[in-house]
Amino acid sequence: MRKAFAQSLLLFCVVMAATALQAQPAGGFRCVDGKGFYYDPNTGQYFESFDRCANAVTSAVPFLRIVPDARGGAMGDVGIATSADPNGMHYNQSKLAFANKKVAISATYTPWMRNLGLQDVYLAYLSGYVQLDKFQTIGASLRYFSLGDIEFTDENGGSLGQGRPNEFEFTGAYARKLSDKLSAAIGAKFIYSNLATGQVVEGNEIRPGVAGAADMSLTYKTPVKVTKNGSELTVGAAVSNLGSKITYTNSVNRDYIPTNLGIGLAWKFNLDEYNTLTFTSDFNKLLVPTPRPDIDEDGDQIPDYKQYSSVRGVFKSFGDAPGGFSEELKEITTGIGAEYWYDDQFAVRAGYFFEHYSKGNRKYFSLGLGVKYNIFGLNFSYLVPTTNQRNPLDNTLRFSLLFDFSAFEGDE
Repeated sequence: MRKAFAQSLLLFCVVMAATALQAQPAGGFRCVDGKGFYYDPNTGQYFESFDRCANAVTSAVPFLRIVPDARGGAMGDVGIATSADPNGMHYNQSKLAFANKKVAISATYTPWMRNLGLQDVYLAYLSGYVQLDKFQTIGASLRYFSLGDIEFTDENGGSLGQGRPNEFEFTGAYARKLSDKLSAAIGAKFIYSNLATGQVVEGNEIRPGVAGAADMSLTYKTPVKVTKNGSELTVGAAVSNLGSKITYTNSVNRDYIPTNLGIGLAWKFNLDEYNTLTFTSDFNKLLVPTPRPDIDEDGDQIPDYKQYSSVRGVFKSFGDAPGGFSEELKEITTGIGAEYWYDDQFAVRAGYFFEHYSKGNRKYFSLGLGVKYNIFGLNFSYLVPTTNQRNPLDNTLRFSLLFDFSAFEGDE
């Protein structure tokens, strides 16, 4: 059962990535604003189906968008505008310029699909930063995703050998304060995806996919006097994974990587000397064209939306949904969360994540705890699904370790 599911998952990833194998004729079925339509070649018109349909935006290497840390995972997968820690390398690198520690490292282990009995599928994430001075900070991160041991088979069930598919990404970033309230950052990353190297699908030999990308981000932080103890408002914006397309074959047709636009808000209230409460929210949109398999104006049997350049695809993604502006709004995912700290040593977190049913239908609550002592911090998170849509992290406990090396110098 496990191998059958894993093989199906891997085959889906490979087929999605190998665009040379993805030719569809014009016409057929299409989705508009969550409704299904069929094409009648006799009349040249579409007629509506009574079935709801999905039209989710997809990309290769989706592991790049998996929230890697337990703190953000406990608050509805948010982190663009929360206080700075090493995991800002994923959410918003510019907020590292506001870090109140000189050196910090974080390590996270995330089990994957444990509900299905898989024990060797996981995501590991290591990140850290160093403050060069009061204006400049550099950071780095390494993300590794293992799909476990998989036995490859042909269409008749014959063995084609075993493999251990895996993917990783390495990122470096530079963040700088532009003023007391504003910071900016730029990052560069290398992406490697090895799903089925050496296997042959319909005459196409599968090879590792390689891509490069950049991240750009801004953070604005300002005090707001609404209570006698004061509060702090933070706004962040980040464009992630803006880079080359990727392929797993020698095809000139490549797949988009998950370029993303994220905007985050966080409002931290100082309740008294020992207690703080933060409310935060993130809004994310993939800057990848919406699937339109029915449009092939050049007649080359490859849908036009797959053939844009990376940059053109980003601009197209703001207005190409077949359902118009209302469908574009449905492509925005929303995460909301809250974080309570007592004496900066004990934290309680909760959040909720929402994605429209026609764009993936991920909906879940999340909970978590955090403890901090001297140089050491530990965060836990737990995901509770609210729909029948399966999530790889359903009822899974994940954890992050944080180390503050500046504590050795006597920093508070």
